[in-house]
Amino acid sequence: MNEIPARIADTLQFDLAPRRGGAPYRIFYRAPAGEAPADGWPILYLLDGNAVIGTAVDVLRVQGSYPLGTGISNGILVGIGYPTDDAYDSVRRSWDMGPPPGRTYPPHSPGGPDVRTGGADEFLAFIEDELKPEISRRIAVDLTRQAIFGHSFGGLFVLHALFNRPDAFATWIAISPAIWWEEGAILAAATRFEATSGPRFGRVLLAAGEYEQRLAPFQETAPDAASRAVRFAESRIVDNACAMADRLSSISGQHVRFELYSGETHMSVLPAAVNSAVRFSFGPESGPVSRVGAQQTRS
Repeated sequence: MNEIPARIADTLQFDLAPRRGGAPYRIFYRAPAGEAPADGWPILYLLDGNAVIGTAVDVLRVQGSYPLGTGISNGILVGIGYPTDDAYDSVRRSWDMGPPPGRTYPPHSPGGPDVRTGGADEFLAFIEDELKPEISRRIAVDLTRQAIFGHSFGGLFVLHALFNRPDAFATWIAISPAIWWEEGAILAAATRFEATSGPRFGRVLLAAGEYEQRLAPFQETAPDAASRAVRFAESRIVDNACAMADRLSSISGQHVRFELYSGETHMSVLPAAVNSAVRFSFGPESGPVSRVGAQQTRS
């Protein structure tokens, strides 16, 4: 019996190197068939594209096909990843998603390079100044309905981008954000953002899994249970995400939601989070935001 490689349905990919030089990014994208709306298609950019684009495509192509049953309209998905067959490139993502000034850490693997953080501004500039124009060259985009999704370090990057370039996206989705990273340096940026005059008309989803701050039942008897519990106490992912939602809810015009995913760990949360991201980006309440009060929910 002949076998051929499976592919992600309706999805294309290309590599795009930054104009400033350096290694390329692998870009995955799925665009709806047919003629675009007059204003263009809404769009969701997903960080860690290698790890999540397949899930996102399946979520949207199933739910977007039945809008009266799901409330989901069609749109563009863009996964921003790296030229690798692995789910992650841990060294590059550490640099790309770590807010400046950053630090240097030991290699992730024996003989590997030192791991550096602090490149988030460069990465954001690449997305804004190079990737977005390239996507718009290929397909019509509704520039008022652009969303970005990130998980963990990616969630930290989403918050950094929100606080520093709040007009870059209309919808911001930060899942299990590493707010604790480097002594919670992102909190100073949050304070500066809060102090900016005038209302912010945007939509923000923060979320985390139930077992990101306490041991899951299957972890309670694991050899690393004690050290894992210490890490949970230090990172406080659930509490920090919820507290950030509260802070952002107090800003005039912000529409903010917090979700807690029952039964999920830091990594198992991804499929549920991607589903929420698609619904938050393309669902019935996903149009341009103006003069909308804050909202906080738990699920």
